[in-house]
Amino acid sequence: MKRIIAGTLGAALGLAPVAGFAQEAAIYSGMDRIHPAWAENGMVVAQEEVAAEIGRDILAAGGNAFDAGVAVAFALAVTLPRAGNLGGGGFMIVHDAESGETKAIDYREMAPMSADRDMFLDEAGEADSEKSRFTGLATGVPGTVAGMQMVLDQYGTMTLAEVLEPAIGLARDGIDVTADLADSLKGLEGRLKKWPASEAIFYKEGGEFYEPGDRLVQADLAATLQRIADQGPQGFYTGDTAQKIVDAVGASGGRITMEDMAGYKAISRDTVSGTYRGYEIVSMPPPSSGGIHIVQILNTLEEYPIGFLGHNSAETIHLMAEAMKRAYADRSEYLGDPEFYDVPQAQLVSKDYAADIRKGISRARATPSDQIKPADLAPYESDQTTHFSIVDKAGNAVSNTYTINFSYGSGMVADGTGVLMNNEMDDFAAKPGVMNAYGLIGGDANAVEPGKRPLSSMSPTIVKKDGEFFMVTGSPGGSRIITTVIQMIMNVVDHGMNIAEATVAPRIHHQWLPEVLRVEEGLSPDTIMALEAKGHVVETMATMGSAQSIMVDDENGLLLGGADTRQTSSAARGY
Repeated sequence: MKRIIAGTLGAALGLAPVAGFAQEAAIYSGMDRIHPAWAENGMVVAQEEVAAEIGRDILAAGGNAFDAGVAVAFALAVTLPRAGNLGGGGFMIVHDAESGETKAIDYREMAPMSADRDMFLDEAGEADSEKSRFTGLATGVPGTVAGMQMVLDQYGTMTLAEVLEPAIGLARDGIDVTADLADSLKGLEGRLKKWPASEAIFYKEGGEFYEPGDRLVQADLAATLQRIADQGPQGFYTGDTAQKIVDAVGASGGRITMEDMAGYKAISRDTVSGTYRGYEIVSMPPPSSGGIHIVQILNTLEEYPIGFLGHNSAETIHLMAEAMKRAYADRSEYLGDPEFYDVPQAQLVSKDYAADIRKGISRARATPSDQIKPADLAPYESDQTTHFSIVDKAGNAVSNTYTINFSYGSGMVADGTGVLMNNEMDDFAAKPGVMNAYGLIGGDANAVEPGKRPLSSMSPTIVKKDGEFFMVTGSPGGSRIITTVIQMIMNVVDHGMNIAEATVAPRIHHQWLPEVLRVEEGLSPDTIMALEAKGHVVETMATMGSAQSIMVDDENGLLLGGADTRQTSSAARGY
């Protein structure tokens, strides 16, 4: 039986305690490692503590990682309303230890059947971001409920009613408002108070703020969750709940119909896979761009001596940024829903293509973004997102990233449901060549079409070594998700970090356009000056991502859990 690690080193190291076990921890200088506590049987790492504990309790009650994953997803809809959701969608990578099979569950939102290519243009033919972000037109058909049922049907051991019970109780009886939740509600006051149903839930009578320690009850959400528990997904996609969603979206200009709701389907897909220095990288296929570009960027970097060059050295960051720019340029041209566009996946993830990319990279100078174009390939075959990772005693693993796009989505709660609605339609290319809210450019491959799923950067990922599970990771962060996941992998594989060190290390990001190399605080001024001397435009930005990860310590046969303290409520919980 593997032992599971969740240390008690405080916020700076991103490891959370394991309930019920004595804790030991020590911090040493230099390259010395952490001595955390250990526990047996299971590990959950999530962006919110109460939800992580619910997942742990499901494992302790005999459920597997997939049961726990569904329970955590529903709990986060209550405890982390800015990102956890019923009214959005996402992706899950599942690894079944018994069969050795790893699959991708796609429960991304879908465009209504009445959607059209020009629905977000104004009278002058220009993209209107207000339409695509803050009206009913912004909402795609939600996929989370259908996706969670698919996971239970194919891999779980518990019923939907059993895994929903904790979330129902939290919504019905209330949750203690954390400082994180209180701050987010204050910061998004304008977005939420635009909608009376949202204001009635997330603010006190008279519009006063909830403060840390107050009790937040979500009675309508409890009733919606109970209908799902009693009726299955039909309790969400048909009947009273569906009608209220359709009415709310329609009243604000949206196009979702009862037929759209009833017709939603989650999809089980083959994963995208590649190799990096002997490790197998398994991630999400389109309509995520994540898996393809994680493999593409790692392929490009594989032939450089990254470990020798050093973690976050100017040379290493330069090479990473150059590889990132070229991948994001390709993303703008070639990535979209594979049901509607023939994505040239085989070429994008090939080692030969990576070799061609390297030929255009100078180790001395940054290539200006305006000189980088999408490759000439022919088809061959938010920030406010949240991620959780789970491993059980059998070695089953879940990597799940889901979202309602912006923090609290469009801000609209469908009256009478307690469900915050997504604004994922903004992830389509409203007009080819025009940036979305994350500065990402799309083309015809990601144009709006009826029934289509918008392109995403969400990148739940599992890393294997010698055919066995080695690491589970993923992150929120909009366009920065892909680069966050890449750095988690490189920090472990190239730089020999444990999962806590890999998680807290300063991150960098380049997405081709705009012409900016974003870096977190923590890089030395000398490194920044060296990058600028190579021609990079460097900006120190706010923190990027919130990786929630688990990895194997091969030497000791342990599992290490790292919770990213860039979000203060993150937690690793085991038993």
